[in-house]
Amino acid sequence: MSTGTHGAGTRAGAGTYAPAPGAAPLTRMIAAQTAFETKLLLRNGEQLLLTVIIPSLLLVLFSTVDIVDTGAGAAVDFLAPGVLALAVMSTAFTGQAIATGFERRYGVLKRLAVSPLPRWALMTSKSFSVLATEVLQIALLAVIAFALGWSPHGNPFAVVLLLVLGTAAFSGIGLLMAGTLRAEATLAAANLVFLLLLMGGGVIVPLDKFPDAAASVLGLLPISALSEGLRDVLQHGAAMPWSALGILAVWAVLGLGAAGRLFRWE
Repeated sequence: MSTGTHGAGTRAGAGTYAPAPGAAPLTRMIAAQTAFETKLLLRNGEQLLLTVIIPSLLLVLFSTVDIVDTGAGAAVDFLAPGVLALAVMSTAFTGQAIATGFERRYGVLKRLAVSPLPRWALMTSKSFSVLATEVLQIALLAVIAFALGWSPHGNPFAVVLLLVLGTAAFSGIGLLMAGTLRAEATLAAANLVFLLLLMGGGVIVPLDKFPDAAASVLGLLPISALSEGLRDVLQHGAAMPWSALGILAVWAVLGLGAAGRLFRWE
């Protein structure tokens, strides 16, 4: 009797009643979190307004209506690179700062921080989500720009490098803001910075329209470096815009470094 019971227990333990708890592989956790973060971004109406509708409307409006003097050539050839830069900023900086700020306020980050997903993997998932959203943005804006008569040319590798460094720079600044300010302050500051950089970052208005001293300072901003760098490649055919890449690399190192050091999870 004892032997039979022991045998049954052994068979049960080796089969149905032998759970093997443990975390999923890290790559699967990052992929799942990335998909979740991307769905949140795409389902948020305010984020879609910021990341898709506003850049698209600006591209169509300023390309078809003679409001700003963009110099020689078709207006869309000047505007399309700037609007691509704006799309990167809207997702990597403004959208990410606001979303992360409120996740921090409501304790979402605090709970995720004690999950099997490491903190660096959570930040990696957010970065991948931003990149996935940007791919969709850039594809849509490119289709609109081509319909408006855009004729880009230049080194595709330089374009990708500019976009990646621009994303890193804006992500660092956005995460720094979200991890150090209150959610309401992050919301106000991120939207204000978005508007200021839209007007003074070479996106719509050429930097040479500003006084020389102001233009020199504005040219050091990440949005200016990204928009001018993309313009140098896509409009003027530059092989590699080293100056713009250098400015973006400095912002990326400073922003991500400061965010890594100062970010507070609660």
